[in-house]
Amino acid sequence: MSENDMQLDEFAAGEGALAETSMDEAKTATDLAPVFDVPVNISAVLGRANLSVAQLLQLAQGSVLELDRKVGEAIDIYVNNRLVARGEVVIVDDRLGVTMTEIIKDGDAQV
Repeated sequence: MSENDMQLDEFAAGEGALAETSMDEAKTATDLAPVFDVPVNISAVLGRANLSVAQLLQLAQGSVLELDRKVGEAIDIYVNNRLVARGEVVIVDDRLGVTMTEIIKDGDAQV
């Protein structure tokens, strides 16, 4: 059994305490403390392109790869391969960043 499995088992065992709290009580960030250290993979997708293997092999330094998005169009933000938001590319201290402009609720995602 891995270390992560043990943590998940411990978390599952503590579910009863959360279930017993009143639904009327306001939840705070400290209620989520058990999941603060869970790693997630975040991806900001600028666009996509479909190429054949032959086209892929022809790419070289300086090649331009045309994406399916237009300039100024929102980019997709994925957490663990699930679309959760859309945003805009920004520059922060000479680095690229993303500003979230729209949060995607369950069922709203049209990929």
